[in-house]
Amino acid sequence: MILKGRVHKFGDDVNTDYIISGRYKFRTLRMEELITHLFEDIKPNFSKAIRKGNFIVGGRNFGCGSSREQAPLVIKQSGIAAVLAKSFARIFFRNCINVGLLVIVCDTKMIDSGEELEINLEKGIVKNLTTKKILKFKKLPEIMVQILKEGGLTSYLKKNRSF
Repeated sequence: MILKGRVHKFGDDVNTDYIISGRYKFRTLRMEELITHLFEDIKPNFSKAIRKGNFIVGGRNFGCGSSREQAPLVIKQSGIAAVLAKSFARIFFRNCINVGLLVIVCDTKMIDSGEELEINLEKGIVKNLTTKKILKFKKLPEIMVQILKEGGLTSYLKKNRSF
């Protein structure tokens, strides 16, 4: 599985309310509306900059805060192909896998907004096509890769009926 896309970079401690504010996620479940508010408190009009296949890159503790699935789900529904961060809040990481959003733990300090990346999930490498640097990451367990390939945990279980 190889993905290519442009980077939108964020810093450390990006919480789920920064991803999608509670003032919206409690008002509607319509993804089209929620996507328009993605990251708006820290990057106004961010949703207009997204292109299908782009990547979000964060620092430490990405996705801290509430355990609600709206945050990873709205990221996925916006067309973002993967989130890369130095570390993730544990429940956010698992929610991403559950909804079918690829998350990769790697050192992101040498990645900047606007750069182009190529992710090779099988080899566990991220190539920065802009700077020509290569980052290694610990590959996901095979069961998580299979869940992602099926589009999330619900789809995986419908197809396979168990783990």
